[in-house]
Amino acid sequence: MLQLRPNCECCDKDLPPGSREAMICSFECTFCTQCAYEVLDGQCPNCTGELVRRPVRPAAKLGKFPASTERVSKPDGCAPIKAA
Repeated sequence: MLQLRPNCECCDKDLPPGSREAMICSFECTFCTQCAYEVLDGQCPNCTGELVRRPVRPAAKLGKFPASTERVSKPDGCAPIKAA
């Protein structure tokens, strides 16, 4: 079950469960689309995995399967990914 983390790890932008701006890697590190594309070039800074759009959990399922409330963020933001 996806955690649906509530914020971008880089800029701390709120990303509610229904947000179509949330991007995740296979470890569920979570970023907003702006940070994912403009800062991270589609690559997770934690595991180097691909960032893809997080699926939206249907609102009717959030009561039984709530989103995480634990905020994860990098105090200094994210450094840009350097092209190889």
